[in-house]
Amino acid sequence: MTTAHFAQNAVLRRLLDNHLRDLAREEALDPAIVAERIEAGSMVLLGNPGHKKLVPALVGRPARVKVNANIGTSPLCNDPAKERRKLEAALEAGADAVMDLSMAGDLDAIRAGLLAACPKPLGTVPMYAVGQKILDAGRAIAGMRPDDLFAEIEKQAGQGVDFMTVHCGLSRRGAQMAVDAGRVMGVVSRGGSMTARWMLENNRENPLLEYFDRLVDICLPHNVTLSLGDGLRPGAGVDAGDAAQWEEAINLGTLAAYARARGVQCMIEGPGHVPLHLVRGQIQGIKRLTGDAPLYVLGPLCCDSAPGYDHIAGAIGGAVGVEAGVDFLCCLTPAEHLTLPDEDDVRAGVMASRVAAHAGEVALGRPGALAREAAINAARKALDWQGMAKAALDPDQVRIRRKEHKNEEVCAMCGKFCAVKMLQGTGRRHE
Repeated sequence: MTTAHFAQNAVLRRLLDNHLRDLAREEALDPAIVAERIEAGSMVLLGNPGHKKLVPALVGRPARVKVNANIGTSPLCNDPAKERRKLEAALEAGADAVMDLSMAGDLDAIRAGLLAACPKPLGTVPMYAVGQKILDAGRAIAGMRPDDLFAEIEKQAGQGVDFMTVHCGLSRRGAQMAVDAGRVMGVVSRGGSMTARWMLENNRENPLLEYFDRLVDICLPHNVTLSLGDGLRPGAGVDAGDAAQWEEAINLGTLAAYARARGVQCMIEGPGHVPLHLVRGQIQGIKRLTGDAPLYVLGPLCCDSAPGYDHIAGAIGGAVGVEAGVDFLCCLTPAEHLTLPDEDDVRAGVMASRVAAHAGEVALGRPGALAREAAINAARKALDWQGMAKAALDPDQVRIRRKEHKNEEVCAMCGKFCAVKMLQGTGRRHE
């Protein structure tokens, strides 16, 4: 493949040469369409050659909507073995990518272990590693040196990280706007809050914005995809769509276009808490401002009052978001806003987002989604339980729920009153 923007990205060219046909076949797309969309910047190929045993993945339309799972340690819950189990749970549930958001313990060792164990693209937030060193030493985040941040990004790129959340679009002006605008929840992004505090305390511009060329230079030889973070995403529905959020989105669009021109792939991270009636407008506005770059969304959470069920609130917003243009869903778990998720939480979150992605794709009339719907309906009409399991998003759940009555032709809810069986063998009667 030779493209105008990405001809200078030799790593991406090699990945496409090696994987394009297989990826296109998996997505049921013409390879030429994939190459065209990557060139346009509306699709990215996640894959760092330093990530051994990786199966690269496509994100962006018209490829299938992908789902990401967040895992990682925290200062209050730090068990690397548990994070490995969560990784396994995410992959078993069908996650297409995983992010390591660890903030406690030996982060280099945790990251290396997850990279070795994960055949799917792995993402990180380098600011967390920098912040850990500073805060664990009892110092203020305002004392961060920009060189330390760039050094961390370069180290993680060398380790094999496939995509990184970097809050490049969060300007000093935007941070001040968020502080002055009377937001109910202020800045809820961890990386965004650290960056904002650094800028406001030092009266300086965001180093990732000021020295964006340096970031691009680091990512290019490793084909690290920049996931341009939404540090000013709304953390409450009433904060959605304020000036600070849109100021950052405008910056992200400018940076994405510049990075593409330099041969570096970009995704855009989208809003968090957005009331349901505003989701479509938010998604379409962000896509327009960022040149239709792949949009990676947390939720969106369509209500704020469902702790313990935020995976459901996020799936509702996510389904609407996919129909409106979202390309990549970051799952929320039942633990969101409450505690660090465990394996069961991760599994539930991934499945909720997979349901949301599928529902959105059904609404869009995507052939693969419609084929799955047709297959499960045909199996249900025939009372073909194996066929239902095969077509289900989670075949194991079909088998688990059927276990007690697996030898029955009908389900345990209806029994002999089965509506499907009631009309079997009947036909139109003629006078």
